Amino acid sequence: MSLLTRLGRTDGKNLQVMIFSSRKGGETNVAEDRAQNLKLMIHRKIVEEITPEEQRIISAKNMSDDDLGLVNDIIDKYFKRVLETNPYAVPLGERTRLVAEIRDEMLGLGPLEPLLKDDTITEIMVNGPKKIFVEKLGKLTLTDVKFQDNQHLMNIIERILTPLGRRIDESSPLVDARLADGSRVNAIIPPLSLVGPAVTIRKFSKKPFSVENLIAFGTMDERMAQFLRACVKARINILVSGGTGSGKTTTLNVLSSFIPNTDRIVTIEDAAELRLQQDHVVTLESRPANLEGKGAITIRDLVRNALRMRPDRIIVGEVRSGEALDMLQAMNTGHDGSLTTAHANTPRDALSRLETMVLMSGLDLPVRAIREQVSSAIDLVLQQSRIRDGSRKVTYITEVQKMEGNTITTQDIFHYVQTGFDSDGKSVGHFESTGLQPGFLEKFAMNGVELPENFFEAGPASDGGGIF
Repeated sequence: MSLLTRLGRTDGKNLQVMIFSSRKGGETNVAEDRAQNLKLMIHRKIVEEITPEEQRIISAKNMSDDDLGLVNDIIDKYFKRVLETNPYAVPLGERTRLVAEIRDEMLGLGPLEPLLKDDTITEIMVNGPKKIFVEKLGKLTLTDVKFQDNQHLMNIIERILTPLGRRIDESSPLVDARLADGSRVNAIIPPLSLVGPAVTIRKFSKKPFSVENLIAFGTMDERMAQFLRACVKARINILVSGGTGSGKTTTLNVLSSFIPNTDRIVTIEDAAELRLQQDHVVTLESRPANLEGKGAITIRDLVRNALRMRPDRIIVGEVRSGEALDMLQAMNTGHDGSLTTAHANTPRDALSRLETMVLMSGLDLPVRAIREQVSSAIDLVLQQSRIRDGSRKVTYITEVQKMEGNTITTQDIFHYVQTGFDSDGKSVGHFESTGLQPGFLEKFAMNGVELPENFFEAGPASDGGGIF
């Protein structure tokens, strides 16, 4: 990729690279304009005078720390050349920051780079060029990071999409994509977005969370974790339900870690986020239509294909449409121990959502027939919620029982009991067993899985504190 391509322009003489350097209280627009002008001059100087060797260094892929150091040296060299002919007094600390911003603009995603590098940030939400929010430790915060204008933001969106062969414009104003590190990106632009281009980035965790992490965060307690581990080993079909940002995918990844290494697993996702550690894993990812509107491969297509791949277990990152019917049929035809997620606020809502999604498959099935499919396929619903303090909790582990009349019966095995909030606004509560035993314990015996005596004794096991 050429330097000009990286900068988002094809005309070096008329280069208009948009970089915004945010300022905190007391500094004037004059200082901002000066920094902006200085960076534009440095960019122009680089484009006009860069040597072939420097071009090779800047255009390299998969840069090491040493390579990034060389890029900094190149930028700093042209920085000095600009200062020789322009009377700017630039403190050393400011100069270092400007070099880093220029490097991020040339090699990365500009103003978003510091946010992407911050491991405590889990989500980045760009509401137009001037308002960028992040989720950090479960809380939403407005940052002081800004883009220059809509065009600057569009340049960054195009930089994300170009390597993927994707486009975004007025005829196709919304798109889902994935960064090189696996982070999920959604972008939507005017005329659909009235605030300018909007981007949401769900960051990809470099190190997958373990069940021990979830216990430490207070997402579940040790007894719940032991029960879920036993359920996965006993090939219980589990639906993870929850709202947006409740941690469903993280919990699904943890549940998948309990699958024995001897099983053949096929994972199916819109954007590959699951990180299974087993040896025998086939990862499938759906594909959107191409620029001509053809060639789309849906989750439903992949579920159907997975059935021909001799899987022991199928994991669908999320069911949201007609693929729910294919997933239920897979669970009912020898693929026990399969896992998936769905958006819903309660276990009962999750079952109703499955009914609706099956109807979206286009088959004209009676409601009772759909409910029988659901009740025979899904053994357990794990409900996850995001509490007001930003923490994530497994609020219910609910068994799906059989039909009574036209109704699917359920019973809660574990639940989270919230008693209030402390002086710091943190959720106060505990996890407890309802004292009811699930009806699928015969599957435990068939698969050689045992739980301690009196395991389901009613009462709390821990306080469930912490942040996820």
